[in-house]
Amino acid sequence: MMRTKHLFTFVLLVFATAIVFTACPRDPNGRPFTMALDGKFSTLDPIGSITVDANSERLRTLMYNSLVKKDDKFEYVGDLASEFTPSEDGLSYTFKLRDGVKFQNGNDLSSADVKYTFDKLFESEGGKASAFFERVDEKNVPIITSIETPDPKTVVIKISRPELKNQLIPNMVPIAIIPKGAAVGEGSDAATNPPPGTGPYKFTSYDTAQNIVELDAFEGYWEGPANIKKLRVKILADSAALQAELLAGQVDMAPAATNLAPDTLRSLDESPRLKVLKFPGSNIQYLWFNTQAKPVDNKTVRQAIAYAVNREKIVKDVLDDQATMAYSILPAGSWAYDPGTKYDFDPKKAKELLDEAGYKDTNGDGVREMDKVIFKISSGSKATVQYATVIQSQLKEIGIPCEIESLEFQTMLEQVTRGQFVMTTGRWVGGNQDPIFLKDLFASSEIPTKDRASRNRGRYKNEEVDEVLAKALKELDREKAKTLYQEAQQKISEDLPLFPMWYAANMIVAAENIENIEINASGDWDFVRKLTRK
Repeated sequence: MMRTKHLFTFVLLVFATAIVFTACPRDPNGRPFTMALDGKFSTLDPIGSITVDANSERLRTLMYNSLVKKDDKFEYVGDLASEFTPSEDGLSYTFKLRDGVKFQNGNDLSSADVKYTFDKLFESEGGKASAFFERVDEKNVPIITSIETPDPKTVVIKISRPELKNQLIPNMVPIAIIPKGAAVGEGSDAATNPPPGTGPYKFTSYDTAQNIVELDAFEGYWEGPANIKKLRVKILADSAALQAELLAGQVDMAPAATNLAPDTLRSLDESPRLKVLKFPGSNIQYLWFNTQAKPVDNKTVRQAIAYAVNREKIVKDVLDDQATMAYSILPAGSWAYDPGTKYDFDPKKAKELLDEAGYKDTNGDGVREMDKVIFKISSGSKATVQYATVIQSQLKEIGIPCEIESLEFQTMLEQVTRGQFVMTTGRWVGGNQDPIFLKDLFASSEIPTKDRASRNRGRYKNEEVDEVLAKALKELDREKAKTLYQEAQQKISEDLPLFPMWYAANMIVAAENIENIEINASGDWDFVRKLTRK
């Protein structure tokens, strides 16, 4: 925790905030508890959205549950399912639903709701649905052959081959279970009236003009009602606006303060009414290259960029040690982790690689004759702007012409999805903890198309990687699968379609009177229901 307090700052801030408290008194029992999102979300539709973003998923965890979830060790455990077991032949999984679970509309959870949810998921052809299909002869073939409901508390999901369980269970984690007949388009609208769930909070309203989502605690929640009864989630993508509202007492917590720069976090921790907490994180911050765009279509150029980026300096000086170095997409705690090629800071080697690629400084002006690297970033994050500026400077030091293009987050996401970028940066939240994610990011079958939303936005193709990942996905022996996944990571790290930079710590800014704050490495918002305030 950052707890350095200075008397002079304390006096100034008490004086400055006294007026705010007089004009806007805090009423713990009457005013909604306000949390800030660091950027916009794409949808409130929990199952049918075309794109999937971190903030939409954070909201999902407040309102919905899935059949399974990940524990603190990234292993899969039951959520709405009290247990799930494979058949002896490996061709089916039986899920036993928990007793006493109700939806926010008062209906009891049943197997019919689970079947309905997955039926609607597959009809949607959205981003989450694509994970339950495999590409065969240029066609999408479902991995699930049937869903049976022998009784109200039992769901049997059948798959075509035993090895497909490796895709089935991990991809169930983000699938929110909704009641039968409640999908968007059947009485629900993603923007104004999303379907009810079984989660700790139920949707009340969404003010699209003010970017505010209102939620009420669901008193019938199966794990016990949340302590905070009224919850307001407010989008504050602009870091200056977020800082001002935290200081003014208009925001109680920023649990994903990725748009606040480290120096801003230090400043906020000086406030007598705020505290800044630091928790270990497993979510990966990366540089992503469009492998079909010049000059980064050349792997030697991508490697040169990696050697040119002084990550240690950025983590220490720019991020204030609020991150740990990353050498893989997977966190070090993953059972399939392998660091692959380590690209430690080496500007001399970076220059040699550029010479090898044919990009030389022919006139001695320090700039190599090559296409400019356009670096697209989200404009709302001060922290991103800061480290992107440092990376731009480091690339220029080895002669790579680099220009930063700042865009509103949703615009940037749409352009990156369509392949309209050269280099970008971002953070994967949660998904990078399972090696199946390697297929999502790097298999050529996962390149997005006009009709299909997929995650290989770097348009990376490597037949050897495809083959190894396909074998890994089919392998039922975990040790053998581990060897294959590590082989894939080694090949991918050499080709470097995506450069892992660091695992960002989970930084939370909260009012001093907020207690019971404990966030897991994934940065999930499950902890919100346990919060208390004095």
